[in-house]
Amino acid sequence: MEQPTSEFKTKRGIARILAACRNTWDGLAWAWRSEAAFRQEVMVIAFASLVAVLLPVSGFQRLALVGVLVFVLIVEIINSAIEAVVDRISLERHPLSKVAKDMGSAAVALSLLLAFATWAVVLYSRFM
Repeated sequence: MEQPTSEFKTKRGIARILAACRNTWDGLAWAWRSEAAFRQEVMVIAFASLVAVLLPVSGFQRLALVGVLVFVLIVEIINSAIEAVVDRISLERHPLSKVAKDMGSAAVALSLLLAFATWAVVLYSRFM
């Protein structure tokens, strides 16, 4: 028996890859236009990434410094996606909607703590 397939999953090969790239660009553009937190994080991360590139640290440490910053953006985008889905389902207040949004926010906060801790450890080990 054939599994039901979404109409959005009909592309194959290079057409699927191009569609995925278009969707990625659309998602990033939407996040930039619609999410102030995303724009703020991009600005801070762009500056911090430049600092990471200029720091006299190992390649692995540099990767860790930039990697945790990219991770923050990934979690922010996932949080925004959760918020969009919750709002799509209903704009009325519901305890489970609050839980979903609060958990997304907590994930962003934890990713920021990880980024801060990573930077603190690398900088401490290099300069102290």
